[in-house]
Amino acid sequence: MLMQRQQNGDLAVATRLLVIGPDGRQVATAVDMAAAAGAAVRRVSDVDAALASLRSGRGADLAFIDLEADVAALIQGLRSERFLLPVVAYGIEAAPADAVAAIRAGARDFLPLPPDPELIAAMLAAASAPIRALVSASPQMAAVLDLARQFAPADASVLVTGESGTGKEMIARFLHAQSRRSKAPFVSLNCAAIPENLLESELFGHEKGAFTGAVARRIGKFEEASGGTLLLDEVTEMDPRLQAKLLRAIQEREIDRVGGTKPVKIDIRLIATSNRDMEEAVARGQFREDLYFRLNVLTLNLPPLRERPADIEPLALHFAEKHSLANGKPAMRLDAAAVERLRAQPWRGNVRELENCLHRAVLLAKGDVITEADIVLNGRAEVGGRAEAASGPRPGTDDAGQGAVGRSLADVERDLIIDTLRHTLGNRTHAATILGISIRTLRNKLKQYGDDGVPVPATGPGTVAQGAQS
Repeated sequence: MLMQRQQNGDLAVATRLLVIGPDGRQVATAVDMAAAAGAAVRRVSDVDAALASLRSGRGADLAFIDLEADVAALIQGLRSERFLLPVVAYGIEAAPADAVAAIRAGARDFLPLPPDPELIAAMLAAASAPIRALVSASPQMAAVLDLARQFAPADASVLVTGESGTGKEMIARFLHAQSRRSKAPFVSLNCAAIPENLLESELFGHEKGAFTGAVARRIGKFEEASGGTLLLDEVTEMDPRLQAKLLRAIQEREIDRVGGTKPVKIDIRLIATSNRDMEEAVARGQFREDLYFRLNVLTLNLPPLRERPADIEPLALHFAEKHSLANGKPAMRLDAAAVERLRAQPWRGNVRELENCLHRAVLLAKGDVITEADIVLNGRAEVGGRAEAASGPRPGTDDAGQGAVGRSLADVERDLIIDTLRHTLGNRTHAATILGISIRTLRNKLKQYGDDGVPVPATGPGTVAQGAQS
């Protein structure tokens, strides 16, 4: 069997870590551990300095912040200025309540000090998962990777196409890591995730006072990626007016900040992705033909997972190992029945859906082996040939097989959430992971149910610790 598993040797792109807070021996040790694990570390003293650094175009992939440095203020600042940066709070001998407060404020995780090198490595790996490993065992993906290696040394634009969840961003990172620009930044922007009225500023930056809310100069993605690679994810979702500005930037190699008075020269390699048929989008007038030709100098098309079944098992093993480490568990393996169940699925969500499935399985597994019973698909398991909620009967019913026909969507959603919470013995962090929603969304839903008089399972033992570290 052909297997290509690219590890850090091939994908040597450092995770950019921003550490926020005062100096200290334990913090210095954590920084040294992060650097030893391959991170490029930058330190600032407080939240204001962190936001100023990000505005200046010095991006980051992960932030560590001292509990004493106002986690809530950082989270609010990141949200208000649209910086998509995962945050981990840290503290020396912090009380569980402090860790929970940081998570509630919006931190993704909590790092206790004195630091653990394995935990730091796992956090860095989670922040840079698309860079760290590229797993393939199929001839289809081998051909794609061979072509990507040919394309990587050039500076020509690359268009990566494929269904959602096939790994287009991962291939873009692979191209960057194999290029002569690999030591420079890799910057990505999801064009579908940014409101139309804000996307121009995100791309090209703005000057102070350019519009309401522009409290300071902000460097855009084009300038942030200077010398490196800029990925425009789902570029076909961009408004036609901005498509014209993008075309000019590519042609002239210069951009205009919003509110600026002179053009700014740029030096980037551009990669764009789309899950749509771009020629059809051009024919319908939804995408500029001249921009399409500018982007489509080199093309990589990623086949869906259903067309490369040989990748399912190695990917599943990789995700099981990854999420075992991230959740403080020993590396898990899959039994034969679990592998066959995975192979039998259509995986309409492709690799992303497979990873979510294995993440749930790691959390559900009782020992160090993932069994067929641990494979929960879309929050539901197959029982007796029927789709059943992962934890059995719905509240208030005697028949576990009662269907959802005739019931409102809100009722079905409520029962699935409560069933899943019961399945995890009240552990909200694990329930949110299984359901594929944020802990904040889960908490809001449960509050709503409680206000409506619906019995909600009590928070289970271990939830505080798990919530602080998952």
